[in-house]
Amino acid sequence: DIRNTVGNIPMEWYKDYPHIGYDLDGKKIYKPIRNKDELDEFLDKMENPDYWRTVHDKMTGMDIRLSDEEVDLVHRLQKGQFGDANFDQYEPYVDFFTHETMIHPVTNRPEDKRSFIPSLIEKEKVSKLVHAIKMGWIKPRKPKDSTPQYYDLWAKEDPDAILGRHKMHVPAPKMKLPGHEESYNPPPEYLLSEEEKLAWEQQDPEDRKLKFIPQKFSCLRAVPAFSHFIHERFERCLDLYLCPRQRKMRVNVDPEDLIPRLPKPKDLQPFPTTQSLVYRGHSSLVRCISVSPSGQWLVSGSDDCTVRFWEVSTARCMKTLEVEGAVKSVAWNPNPAICLVALSLGQKVVVVNPGLGDRLVSSATDQLISSYEEQEEQKPQPVQWIVPEGKDFEKGLRLIISHPKSVKQVTWHGKGDYLASVLPDNGNMQVLIHQLTKRRSQNPFRKSKGLVQCVSFHPIRPYFFVATQRYVRVYNLIKQELTKKLMANCKWISSMAIHPAGDNVICGSYDSRLVWFDLDLSTKPYKVLRHHKKALRGVAYHKHYPLLASASDDGSVIVCHGMVYNDLLQNPLIVPVKVLKGHEISHDLGVLDVTFHPTQPWVFSSGADTTIRLFT
Repeated sequence: DIRNTVGNIPMEWYKDYPHIGYDLDGKKIYKPIRNKDELDEFLDKMENPDYWRTVHDKMTGMDIRLSDEEVDLVHRLQKGQFGDANFDQYEPYVDFFTHETMIHPVTNRPEDKRSFIPSLIEKEKVSKLVHAIKMGWIKPRKPKDSTPQYYDLWAKEDPDAILGRHKMHVPAPKMKLPGHEESYNPPPEYLLSEEEKLAWEQQDPEDRKLKFIPQKFSCLRAVPAFSHFIHERFERCLDLYLCPRQRKMRVNVDPEDLIPRLPKPKDLQPFPTTQSLVYRGHSSLVRCISVSPSGQWLVSGSDDCTVRFWEVSTARCMKTLEVEGAVKSVAWNPNPAICLVALSLGQKVVVVNPGLGDRLVSSATDQLISSYEEQEEQKPQPVQWIVPEGKDFEKGLRLIISHPKSVKQVTWHGKGDYLASVLPDNGNMQVLIHQLTKRRSQNPFRKSKGLVQCVSFHPIRPYFFVATQRYVRVYNLIKQELTKKLMANCKWISSMAIHPAGDNVICGSYDSRLVWFDLDLSTKPYKVLRHHKKALRGVAYHKHYPLLASASDDGSVIVCHGMVYNDLLQNPLIVPVKVLKGHEISHDLGVLDVTFHPTQPWVFSSGADTTIRLFT
């Protein structure tokens, strides 16, 4: 018997042995010699056409070729069909037990005796259960509670919290009560016309004013059931359980606390409140004014080609100087030991000795100018210095600085020896600085960074402020470098003033903003005031009082209290205290210049209505 008679045992037991079990006589049955390696296996796979139907039998260790019937059987089983191809799974069902009730029983055996006698085993079981119930080991079933149960979605919230349910009960939102349109017989004005119905149908459900179309019925019997009832109930349930049950803690703020605490204007006195004097005499708009350092004299320049010198206290015109063109800017020398006024007209800057006040000061000024000695080696200068003679000298003209282009502004240094002029159309030479005693001029900048509007010297430190259309650049004159660039956040700067302490700057702009910079704080504005309705033409600080003024085309001068504290941690206090009106608007121009009296809390303003006004 060459069959393998090992029996049904796991063949891996013999994995490492040369035999695969024993025959009936107890002799080893050896495995067939297999010396096939992977290469042989591969060649067999490629060359043997029956490789796909060859299976390795673990029991005998032989390779068996499956017959067609066996391959067919495997395919059928893989598809989940019956193994026997001839088996009909849909053959008619044989009803073994008929559905008709039979007269005779299936078996007719007489019943056992035990079916009549009570069972002892059952009795024992029952007595055990009764004992267990008596002892309380078994609890009988509780009667079913038929009351409906509700689940609280917020029950798990901490009841001790501030928002605990019992403390903060939020009542369910109430439903809107039905209106006339929900009646079965509504008034005719509530019924929709055809166009309104069309519009209602085209709207989104969220945008509709009514959830339904009002209808009219002749009697209550004719009213049908409401079609959206279940949907509406469902929406209501959603509303109730999705309602955010959270209390918003409302902060009770006194509205007065939100307004910053500003001092009363009464406590901020003195500041100018009333118009005291009107200086009349010019025949055209007065572009610029300047006050002498003593506060006794006022100079004004106008488009009628005159410069007038006034006595401040009497409004009397002491002197009228006729010049060749419209005066764009005037500046009184801030040094009280020198009596000089600089004017800019056309392409010239004219330095005038008005000869007012102390004769000794006036003669000393003339001596200072005439004591200039020409140097042998003259460097080429961007401007031409001319000494007037004859009639011009008698008028009071002492020096004429001739520029290549028209001069917009002129301003003095605090010591009174240097003056700066602005030529907006002059390419890279927009700003020039002139020294009076040595009669030399220089261009401080190699190239221009935008259109220069106005310049100013720092009152105490060697800094130079240059305002272009959007920025104010601060230069250090000793180190010859840019120290700061202030962003004005306005479209076009018109004027600039520097606080006498030197740490704050204000700029006025044509888009009616007044911008206050704190130089220690930031390069961006500390405050932007939009009190004026129209373009600002001039701004000014007072030398001693905490006051600043701004003049605008709306014909008003606004005086603000601008206190700068010595304590560096305290921010400046800016409070508008007075709107001064009096100037009339002419050709859309209002107040063109504003300046403070050097010692008194008075403000001068010059306007397009040809007058200068003093407010005290």
